[in-house]
Amino acid sequence: MLVMACGMSMTFIIGSVLNWHILACLGTIPYLLQLVGIFLVPESPKWLAMIGREKDMKAALRRLRGKNADISEEISEIEGYIETLQLVSEHRTFYIFQRKYVKALTVGLGLMVFQQLGGLNAYGCYLSSILERAGASSTAGSIASAGVQLAANIVAVFLMDKFGRRPLLLVSASGACLAGFLIGLSFLLQDYHQSTDVVSTLTFIGIMVFSGFFSLGLGGIPWIIMAEIFPINVKGSAGSLVNLVSWGGSWLVAYTFNYFFEWSSAGVFFVFSGICCSAVLFIAKMVPETKGRTLEEIEALMTS
Repeated sequence: MLVMACGMSMTFIIGSVLNWHILACLGTIPYLLQLVGIFLVPESPKWLAMIGREKDMKAALRRLRGKNADISEEISEIEGYIETLQLVSEHRTFYIFQRKYVKALTVGLGLMVFQQLGGLNAYGCYLSSILERAGASSTAGSIASAGVQLAANIVAVFLMDKFGRRPLLLVSASGACLAGFLIGLSFLLQDYHQSTDVVSTLTFIGIMVFSGFFSLGLGGIPWIIMAEIFPINVKGSAGSLVNLVSWGGSWLVAYTFNYFFEWSSAGVFFVFSGICCSAVLFIAKMVPETKGRTLEEIEALMTS
């Protein structure tokens, strides 16, 4: 997530001084590098073992770990993993809707819904429009937001394993709730013809608050929790479903925000604030702390 935050921050900063045509062309460079790099990456040892290519699996491990590395223990782990996978291979996609997985599915889907419907893509895709509507500088706001996001992600890396996932999520959702309220209030004041300086300042502060607090927890931690709470036999199906919901919510917010913003610039941010407030209650009630727990302990907790 830190690397992703670095990339997004660079995009915001570069995009504030270049037009979108040049920015789009520059965006193809990382993909071209990835395309070249794919040919240098060996096949997954677990995948090779799963299809019975044991010699190729060992060769891939040698390539990844080094010629002189002892890979015997890792081979045993992979073989044990494949045996476990074969035992649960009869499970189908709809197996995840069994009663014992309801809690894990609720937590995973709930976090993704709140992450997206809390306004992530509205702030990200329409940042310049929001600032300009409030009478603030879109260039200064974009650069400042990028800097705050990057700083918050760096801080989150150090705080996550010290304080845990759940406290950071609670703080993050609370901050996002406050941010939506501040921006909604600023546009409400604008509707009542208050000073442009007051409106632009409140909006700028609100966006900085959202950028910082959202990046601190809601931006990345839901993906970490998603990887931890689902048992191995449903991890693939559950992960696919959670990703589908996440990207569906992302599209929904990005597509509809402009219409709602034109309809009520204050109202849409009060809605985001309310959703983030609901996220605080959801996290406090439903989301367990996974810090310091093994996957087996988490599975027992989520399926009990």
